[in-house]
Amino acid sequence: MVRNWVWFVVLFTVAASDDFNPINYLWPLPQSIKCAEGVQYAISEETFTFQGSGAGAQLATLTSTFELYRKFIFPNTLRKPNVADNATILEKLVVEVDSTNETLLLDTDESYTIEFDTNSATLKTPTVYGALRGIETFSQLVYQDDTGAYYVASCTISDKPRFQFRSILVDTSRHYIPMEVLLRHVDAMLYNKFNVLHWHIVDDQSFPYQSYLFPDLSEKGAYDQNHIYSQSDVSTLIEYAMSRGVRVIPEFDSPGHTFSWGDGQPDLLTPCYSNSTPPEKNGHYGPINPILDSTYTFLESLYKEISDVFPDQYVHLGGDEVSFACWKSNPDIQKWMAAHNLTDYAKLEEYYEQRLIDIVGKLGKSYLVWQEIFDNGVKVKEDTVISVWRGAKMTEELANITAAGYKTVLSSCWYLNKISYGEDWKKYYACDPQHFNGTAAQKELVIGGGAAMWAEYVDSTNFLSRMWPRASTVGERLWSDPVNTNSTDKAAVRLDNHRCRMLRRGIPAEPLFPSYCLEEYVPPMLSKKKKK
Repeated sequence: MVRNWVWFVVLFTVAASDDFNPINYLWPLPQSIKCAEGVQYAISEETFTFQGSGAGAQLATLTSTFELYRKFIFPNTLRKPNVADNATILEKLVVEVDSTNETLLLDTDESYTIEFDTNSATLKTPTVYGALRGIETFSQLVYQDDTGAYYVASCTISDKPRFQFRSILVDTSRHYIPMEVLLRHVDAMLYNKFNVLHWHIVDDQSFPYQSYLFPDLSEKGAYDQNHIYSQSDVSTLIEYAMSRGVRVIPEFDSPGHTFSWGDGQPDLLTPCYSNSTPPEKNGHYGPINPILDSTYTFLESLYKEISDVFPDQYVHLGGDEVSFACWKSNPDIQKWMAAHNLTDYAKLEEYYEQRLIDIVGKLGKSYLVWQEIFDNGVKVKEDTVISVWRGAKMTEELANITAAGYKTVLSSCWYLNKISYGEDWKKYYACDPQHFNGTAAQKELVIGGGAAMWAEYVDSTNFLSRMWPRASTVGERLWSDPVNTNSTDKAAVRLDNHRCRMLRRGIPAEPLFPSYCLEEYVPPMLSKKKKK
């Protein structure tokens, strides 16, 4: 309790003081930042402009970002601006983008620099996505003083992400998450410099993806027809995410986690026998049936559709938690295995995964898989990314995967659905995906990681608040230099200020410890009632 009260006092002092320390308001912390002490520019909504420059000056993503951040820089919700007569005015931010290429890939350059001159600041970047990252940082340098005037701190910044893959997994099967909530979540990803939405769109509980080739999958596998994502919904989310610098990577996990597929695709799942009782009497079905040619005919068509609908170079194939009990109970599978000289059910899983990988490979897609695929010895392409999710022996798993020459991403320590009382954000902040015994070359194969929000106990009522700002800690770990971000005490002030900023932007980020924000969050429904 004493420690939390100290933070309350510090935050109150910062909020009430005329002295603005820009470092305390930056999240994630840039790789390199030098601020001129006491040097600041007045910035006025009436005179300030964003100005595009370079080959990418007219890109739609850039111009729409200018419009978005003008609202953030000048919220004008507390006091009428009153700029001092002798203040030096910053007239514009020139954003120089070298490329017109708006393709967002694993290796897209998101670096940028910011420098201030007499009456203008310049942001330089190779790509429009570097511009998004830099404009977010610029917006965090702007503050409003007690008289209502806006100022921006003069800082020289050189920044780039530590890791190229910075993701958040969203589970929309256990509970359906409405599109409006997913779009607000993507906004928050922009504010925290994440760049991958890992969409775990279907699972055992429901199949909300509306396939145009296999409409029965959602008609019979979704909770109901009000809980589906139409093709229009999917397209909207992908395009919106791209405008925020976020790739959408879908996951259709198989052969396990597929119970919701069964009613919509007859003969796809394995019939499970219980004491020789056939499944038509006990109603039990297990993982996808790996011995039928019809299975792979279906998968070829489904993944062709997935490839067409989701433009990203990667798709997540799943492959985790496959129970062999149903396969072992099925006499047809037993006969097939005997005919193919197989005695190990892990080899049967390998047979399935290899055929699926071949299907996806022919479509020109690269893929991510859960760690079990690697653990079970399935042959995968060189550019496969292995997702490490099991907490036990996490560091050993990272060492083994990278020693084999594969890229990997970590999520084991960042399962945000696991909640506990107190400041649990600190344990997320302390985790680092390169903390394992390995060579420098091995650690280069760790391309990032991601937070995960599994939705057994999460829906639209608590999705955003449980996610943020706890996911922000993961964002900084994946973006910033670990040498400069190794103190939770120093991070606490910045993170709480960032939380207040997210509240002001409409994200209901939950509190970290006893504190307050100058503008508290009011749910939209209550806000509308108040205005009436």
